[in-house]
Amino acid sequence: MINIPKGTKDVLPQDAYRWHYLENTMRDVARLFCIDEIRTPVFEHTELFLRGVGDTTDIVNKEMYTFEDKGGRSMTLKPEGTAGVARAFIENALYANPQPTKMYYITPVFRYERPQAGRLREHHQFGIEYFGASSPLADVEVMTVAATLFKRLGIGNLSLRINSIGCPECRVRYNVALRAYLQSRLDDMCPVCRERFDKNPLRILDCKEAGCKAITAQAPVTLDYLCDECRTHHEQVCAGLDAIGMAYEIDPHIVRGLDYYTRTVFEFISSNIGAQGTVCGGGRYNNLVEQVGGKPTPAVGFGMGIERLLLTCEQLGLPLGQAYAPDYYIAPLCEDAKGLAANLAAQLRDAGKAVSVDLLDRGMKAQLKYANKIGARHVVLIGEDELAGNRVNVKDMTTGESTMTQPSATAIVAADGKGERI
Repeated sequence: MINIPKGTKDVLPQDAYRWHYLENTMRDVARLFCIDEIRTPVFEHTELFLRGVGDTTDIVNKEMYTFEDKGGRSMTLKPEGTAGVARAFIENALYANPQPTKMYYITPVFRYERPQAGRLREHHQFGIEYFGASSPLADVEVMTVAATLFKRLGIGNLSLRINSIGCPECRVRYNVALRAYLQSRLDDMCPVCRERFDKNPLRILDCKEAGCKAITAQAPVTLDYLCDECRTHHEQVCAGLDAIGMAYEIDPHIVRGLDYYTRTVFEFISSNIGAQGTVCGGGRYNNLVEQVGGKPTPAVGFGMGIERLLLTCEQLGLPLGQAYAPDYYIAPLCEDAKGLAANLAAQLRDAGKAVSVDLLDRGMKAQLKYANKIGARHVVLIGEDELAGNRVNVKDMTTGESTMTQPSATAIVAADGKGERI
C-alpha cells in the first residue's frame, strides 16, 4: 500500500462541506469589501521567492519545494501567496487599472517543515492583497476584513497584535542598535541566528529556538527607531483601529517571517490551538512590487491558514455548515422501474433538487436503510404496483408518511404533504 506523504492530509467526502462553508464565507466577506479573486499558478520561477520572500528567511533557506523542470529551469511550489500575486500585478499591468487593486485568493501552499497542529507541508491559505494604497486606512481595512470573517464564523477568542518595523531607512538605524545588543550574546545563540547576525539581524527576532527567544525578549524594539513618517503612519493605523472600536495590543516583538514587510505588521492570535496560535498574519509590504521587477507600489495584505481556522472552529465547537444530503433518493424496486427512476432523477435535477438513485440493485429494505444513512429527506419508491397504476410512492423520511402521486418532478415536489396518503 502506498501511503499519503508526511505532512499532507486528505479532505474526505464527508468533511468537504466544512471546507465549502469556510470558503463560501470567505468569498462572501471579500464581496462585502469589493475584493476580487485572483488565481495564480501553484509553481513559479524560484527567483521570484528569492527576490520577494528573502534569502535569509526560514521559508527560502529551509522550507521551499524546489525542482528543476525538463527545460533546466528552477521552479518552486509556492510557499506563500503574496509574491505570486505581486508578479501577476506587474505582468498583467493591473497597475494601469483604477487603484487600489484589491484581490483575494484561496490556494494551496507548500513548505517543508515539521507538521504541527493546523500546519501541514501542504496547507491552504486565504489571502487578501491591496495594491496601490499607501493610506493607513488601507491597513485598517485589511485587518477589518479578517475581523469580519472571524465574526461571521463566531470566533470571539482572538487578540489582534500590531507592530511597526518601519521602512528601510528606519531599519538601518535599528540594525545598528540590534547588533550592538546581540554582539556579546552571539555565542549563546543558534548557528542560524549567528549567520543572520551579519546578513539580516531582524530575522533573529523571528527565531523559534527557546534560547534565542529568551535573548531577544530584551532586545531593542523597532518602535523606538521609526522615522517621523513611519511613526505617523503607525499612529494613524492605531487611530483608525480606535475609530472603529477594534481592540488591539501593540506587540513590539512581532516582525513576521518574510523579508518583504515594511511598517505595519499584525497577527490575530488564538489560545485554542497551542503554542503556534497565529491564525492570521500580515502587514504592509511597500517594496515588494519593486523588488520583483515593477514600479514602486504601496501594498498591504494578510495570509490565513485554512487548516488552522478549521481547527480553531472545532476547538470552539462552532458549526461549519451541514453535511450534504439528497433531497430525494429514488428506489427502483424492479427491473422495469429503472428507466422511470433515471427519467425522474433527471427531471428533479433539472428542477434544482439533489437526487441519488440506487446503483447496486438493492432490495427495498436495504434501499430504505441506505437512504436513511445518507440523510435523504424523501424516498421515491417505484415497484410493480406503482408502475401498473402510473404512480410513485413518495416517503417523507422525517415523518415516515407516504404519499402516492403522479410520476413527474412537478407532482413529486408538490406531493410533500399534499398527495394521497397511504
